[in-house]
Formats: sequence, structure tokens, C-alpha cells
Amino acid sequence: MSGKIDADTLLRAYQMGLFPMADVDESGDEQISWYAPDPRGVIPLDKFHIPRGLKRALKKEEYEIRMDTAFAAVIEKCADREETWISCGIRASYSRLFDLGWAHSVESWYEGNLLGGLYGVAIGGAFFGESMFNQRTDASKVALVHLVRHLKAKGFVLLDTQWTNPHLEQFGCIEISREQYAKELVVALQTEAQF
Repeated sequence: MSGKIDADTLLRAYQMGLFPMADVDESGDEQISWYAPDPRGVIPLDKFHIPRGLKRALKKEEYEIRMDTAFAAVIEKCADREETWISCGIRASYSRLFDLGWAHSVESWYEGNLLGGLYGVAIGGAFFGESMFNQRTDASKVALVHLVRHLKAKGFVLLDTQWTNPHLEQFGCIEISREQYAKELVVALQTEAQF
């Protein structure tokens, strides 16, 4: 599959535990591949951990946190790296989901500049984290903390990170089997929550 993904296909894929990533070949053509990792990375919302150093940074309240005010800029900054799976087609697909109210961004602003944030997709009580970026110390981490607080307040039950990495593990990210993920996904999709 190549290029832009229509919104219905993308939403159905998330509900089946799949998500897309793009590869761009030498000729510039985009190829979309679909993934369902086993094991799967998740952050249990009731076990979210804030590292000590970040707690100090949060107390300073240096960042203004906004949601859904600069989605296009967030996804653009997430894509701005040497190697990225966030192709033009992926950006267009998620921008369409944002226009329809399914995709969301959490943004860390400092002195009027967008310096960190993340975006993902919300369906039922599940939030599927897609990517994050950081251009100033702790900016993306602060955005993640605010995302988790927001999800808990709104009744979400699943925060999907797709994979684990050392950055996410410091917040309590764990791996679960595909079978366990499927069970948690069913519960989350049946949960009524509004981002």
C-alpha cells in the first residue's frame, strides 16, 4: 500500500491492533507497512512513574501545555529527523484524522515557541501514541506527563506506545504479549471516553 491512507482504513486498523509506518524508496515512492508487534509496548496508566528529576522540572512550570492547537507543527517536527517513517502520506493521513477529531496533539510551549510534544489517536478508552519530539530539556517528557494526567481524568484505560525503549521505560512502559494486548484493546474500545 502506498501514499495516503483513508480515515476509515486507519481507524479500523487501530481497532484490530495494527498501525502503519512508511518507507520511502530511492525513487521517492512511499510504501506503507502495517505492524502489530509482539510483544507490544504499553504504559499502564495506574503505574505511570515520574522520574525524580522530572518532578523538579514540573514544579518549575516552565512550559505552557496546550492540546490540539498545533497538530500540523507537531507531526512535522516529529518527522524532522534523519530517518523517519512519518512520510508525506502519513502526515496527510493523520492530519485528516485530526480534522475528524480522532487524532490529537499535546504540546509544550516555552516563551511562545513549540519545543516539545507528541501526537496520537484516541478511540474509545484507548490512546495510541504515535511519536514525540523534543527541542528543549524535558519538553517532550512534560507533554507525556500531561497526556497521562489528561487520559486518567477522562477515563481512558489504555496507553499504547507500540514498542518499548529506554526513554519510555523510565515512565513505567512495559511489554505485554499480543494476546494480552488484544484483551486490553477490547476493553478499551468498549470504554466510553472523550479526549
